[in-house]
Amino acid sequence: QVHLVESGGGLVQAGGSLRLSCAASGRPFSTYAMGWFRPASGKEREFVAAINRSGSSTYYAESVKGQFTISRDNVKKTMYLQMNSLRPEDTAVYYCAADRRPVGFAVESSLYDYWGQGTQVTVSS
Repeated sequence: QVHLVESGGGLVQAGGSLRLSCAASGRPFSTYAMGWFRPASGKEREFVAAINRSGSSTYYAESVKGQFTISRDNVKKTMYLQMNSLRPEDTAVYYCAADRRPVGFAVESSLYDYWGQGTQVTVSS
């Protein structure tokens, strides 16, 4: 069991940057692979980025490669998403999620066990 709380969203002009945080409590943070998602049509959420337990491996959606960087600090029990060169199409509620399975990471939202409440990112033209 882990409780996740996102923060760091807000309003930014196109080309600007934001850093989202996901603070965890409960079981040791290093037990979980972590991911960032945003809404999509249908039940599934759109994959944005993922990171394994130790932080040694990361994976990104094609749409954000070169713009976003996922990282984690297992001592502080916090995951981050650094978002640079933001575009209006990046406007969304961003959710962090935890996967308890002993694997690297997953891109399917249905495979994650725990979710935060989301934080709003709005990018203006």
